Amino acid sequence: MGTALLSIGVRAMAASYASMQTTSHNIANASVAGYSRQETLLATSQGQFTGVGFFGRGVDVAGVKRTQDAFLTREAATAKALSAMDQVRSTYLGQLQPVFRTGEQGIGHAISQFFAAMSDLASRPADAASRQVVLARAQDLAMRFNDAGTQLAQLQTTVTQELSASVEAVNGLAASIAKVNNDIAAARGLGQEPNDLLDQRDRLISQLSEHVQVTTIPASDGTVGVFMGGGQRLVLGGVAEKLKRVPDLFDASRSAVAMTEGASLRPLSAEVLGGGRIAGLLQFQDQDIVSGQVMLGQLTRALTSAVNDQQTRGLNLQPPAGSVASRALFGLEDSAKEKVYPASSNLRTPGGQFVNSVSISVQDASQLKATEYELRANLNAPGSWQLVRVPDDGSATVGVVPGQVIDGVQINFNPAMAASERFRLAPVTRAASGVQRLLSDPLDLAAASPFIASTPGSNTGTAAVDALRMTAAPVDPGGRVVITFTGPDPLDPSRMLYDAARYDSTNTLVQSTTSNTWTPGKPIPAPPDPDLNGFALSLSGAPAVGDTIEVTPTPYPANNNGNALALNALAGQSLVGLQELAGGALAGGTSFNDAFVAALADVGVRAQGAEAAAAISGARAGQAEQARVDKAGVNLDEEAARLIQFQQSYQAAAKVLQIAQSVFSELLKISGG
Repeated sequence: MGTALLSIGVRAMAASYASMQTTSHNIANASVAGYSRQETLLATSQGQFTGVGFFGRGVDVAGVKRTQDAFLTREAATAKALSAMDQVRSTYLGQLQPVFRTGEQGIGHAISQFFAAMSDLASRPADAASRQVVLARAQDLAMRFNDAGTQLAQLQTTVTQELSASVEAVNGLAASIAKVNNDIAAARGLGQEPNDLLDQRDRLISQLSEHVQVTTIPASDGTVGVFMGGGQRLVLGGVAEKLKRVPDLFDASRSAVAMTEGASLRPLSAEVLGGGRIAGLLQFQDQDIVSGQVMLGQLTRALTSAVNDQQTRGLNLQPPAGSVASRALFGLEDSAKEKVYPASSNLRTPGGQFVNSVSISVQDASQLKATEYELRANLNAPGSWQLVRVPDDGSATVGVVPGQVIDGVQINFNPAMAASERFRLAPVTRAASGVQRLLSDPLDLAAASPFIASTPGSNTGTAAVDALRMTAAPVDPGGRVVITFTGPDPLDPSRMLYDAARYDSTNTLVQSTTSNTWTPGKPIPAPPDPDLNGFALSLSGAPAVGDTIEVTPTPYPANNNGNALALNALAGQSLVGLQELAGGALAGGTSFNDAFVAALADVGVRAQGAEAAAAISGARAGQAEQARVDKAGVNLDEEAARLIQFQQSYQAAAKVLQIAQSVFSELLKISGG
C-alpha cells in the first residue's frame, strides 16, 4: 500500500514538473517569431484491479503538443506573399514617379522652354542671341530626355540586383527546409513530434513566402512538399530544387527567373509565381519600367522627328544664305534607335548566329505607339504572322506581311521562317536615353521659309496670306507658283476653285493643275489636291474671281521667319500617337506637352493603385498573422497563471510523497516490531 502511494506521488510530481518545464519553455520563447505555444499532454494511468474495485495509479506524461492551426499558418504565409509582391511594386513605382517629374526640372518644362525659344527666334530671326538660346534649350531638352532614360536604366539594374538577391534567398531557404524535413523525419522515428523543429520549418516557409508564394503538402513521414505557383516543385522531402536568374528571352538587359530541372531551365512568369517579392519585381520590370520607357520613347521620337523635318525644310544662314542644305537639329545614338530582339530559342547556325532576322524602320514618327511588339506565327492561320502588342498582355493583335507599315513602323522579315521563331520589336524603347543635339552653330538654325507668298494690288477680293508653312522638302527651291481663283465650286458655293501653275528657275512651266478646291479655313493645297512645291498656305478673307497669289523664293533669308513660325507651331499640333484612318488620313493624337502629361498621369495612377493595393494586402497579411498568433502565440499572463497552478500541483504531489514516505516508515516499524 505504501509503495502504491509513493508511485502515485512520484508520477504526480513528474507530471507537474513536466508541465512547469513546458510552461517555462513557452515563457522563454514568447518573443521568438513563429514560435507555437506548447502544452504537456497528461493521461490517467491504468487503474489496478482489486477485489473491491480498481484503484488509481496516478498520471502519465503522454507527450508535448504544439497549439497550432495548419489552416491559419497557410493563410498567413499566403497573405504575406501577396503583401510582399504589392509592397515591392509600390516601392519601385515610387522611384519611377520622379522620372516623370513636374516643375522646372521636368521634361514638360523643357519642352515649353524650347518652343518659347523658337517663338523668340520667330520674332528676331537674324538675332544671334535668340539663335543661341534655341540651341541651349535644345541641349537642355536632350539632356532631360537622357536623364530620364538613364534613370529608367538604373531602375532596371536595381531590379536585376534585387532579383538575384531574392533568388539566392529562395535557394538558401529551400535548402534549409529540406534539411529540417530530414531532421523531422528522423525525429518522428522516436514516436513523438519534434515541436521545435516543426516551428523552425514553419518559420522558414514563412520567410520563403516573402519571396515566392508557395503551397505545402504534408507527407506521411512528417516532411512537407513545398510547391510554387503553377505546381512547380521547390522542396520534396529532403531534396530542394534551385531557382536561377537568367536573361530575358528577348532582351538580355532584362531578367527572368527559371527553375533548374537537371541541365534545362523552366522560365517562371510573374503570373505563375503568384506572389512574393520576385513576382512583384518581375511585374514592375515587365510592365511598369517598359511602359515608362515606351511612353518616353514615343514622345522623344515624335518630337525630334517633327522638329527635324521642319528644320530641314527651311533656310539657314550659312553663307551664302539660302544655298546650304539645312541639317537636322536632333539625332539618336545607334543604341537608342529602333531595335529587334530575336528570342534566344530561335534557330541558329552551327557558328551560333541566328538563321533568320527581322528589320524595322520608322516611317512616320507621329504614328508611333507607346508599346513594344512581338512578331510570332499565327497558330490559327498556319503560314501567316501576327504582331502582339506588349505589355498589354496580347489583347491587341495585328496580322502582318513583309514590308507592311503598322503604327508608323515598316516591318521586313522572311515569311517562310520557322513557326517556332519569335522576335521582340522595340521601335521607341531606348530612344530617350540616346537623343542628342546635332547642331552647334547658331547659323545652322533654319528660321527662314524657302518661299514667300504675296498678293498683287490688282486683286479685288479680301483674301490675304496668313501663313506659309513648309510641309515637305520643295521639289524646286528656285521655282515659283501662281495660284489663280476661277470661281465658286458648282457643287458647294462656299468653296472656291483655283488653278495652279508652277514655273522653274528659268520661268518655264513645269506643272499645271486646274479646278482645285479651296475651302475656307483649310490650307492650299489640301488633300486630295496635288502638292505644289512642298508648302501649304493659310488664307483669311475671301478671294474674288481672277484674284491671284504668287509664291516665290525668299529673297532675304536673314529677315524671314516663316520656318521659325512653323517650328513654333509644332508645339500646339497633335503629332504624338496619330492614328491612320481608311484612305490614309491621320486623326487623333496629342501635343507634345499633353503626351508628357498623359505619361505622368499614367505613372501616377499606377503608383497610387499600387500603394492602395499594398495597404490592403498589408492589412490582410497583418490580420492573418494576428489570427495565427492568437491561436499559436504565447500569452505571458496565461503562462504565469499556469506556472503557479503547476507549482501548487507539484507541491501537493510532494505532500503526497511525504505522506506516503511516512506511512511506509510506520509500516516498517510495525513489521519490525
